[in-house]
Amino acid sequence: MSDFRVVVLASGTGTLFSALANQADKIGIQIVGLVTDAEVPACDRARELDIPVTVVPMLADRVKWDQNLATELSRLKPSLIVSAGFMKILGPVVLRFHQGKIINTHPALLPNFPGAHAVRDALAAGVSETGTTIHFVDGGVDTGEVIVQARVKVESGDTEDSLHERIKQTERELLIATVSDIAQGKVALK
Repeated sequence: MSDFRVVVLASGTGTLFSALANQADKIGIQIVGLVTDAEVPACDRARELDIPVTVVPMLADRVKWDQNLATELSRLKPSLIVSAGFMKILGPVVLRFHQGKIINTHPALLPNFPGAHAVRDALAAGVSETGTTIHFVDGGVDTGEVIVQARVKVESGDTEDSLHERIKQTERELLIATVSDIAQGKVALK
């Protein structure tokens, strides 16, 4: 079993989490926990794989939530934290304890189209290509240093759903390769 410990943050169906979990042994990582902000479908997939699940419910007091999340992440002793469809901004306490070892996937070629509606925004802008970015997490919204990007062509007749699905396919492959590179020391954590 690998000593490279990965914690995944997710807020939805967990397709990125599942893709990474399915390749964990092959790329030399151990997923030691899935952390979510609510009971979501990704939790079911983690339980099927015997990966511990922790729900850190969102609180009206964002500072307290940030502290709770930081405590849970520290308890898991991650080598790397992967924000994979985690639709919450990480606060200053989490960043103080874990910055430099948190990466995020984003469905656009940053710095273009940051935020929660990247695919919709790319279509609205009429671009001929978009893609996916994996970047380090900092205190901004999708502003951290870019690690790697992959391009996805916008096809005639694309809808937000069809384009997003193609981006997610590319994003899964890119995430697996990037986490593998980090685990092997080919990409340095900050």
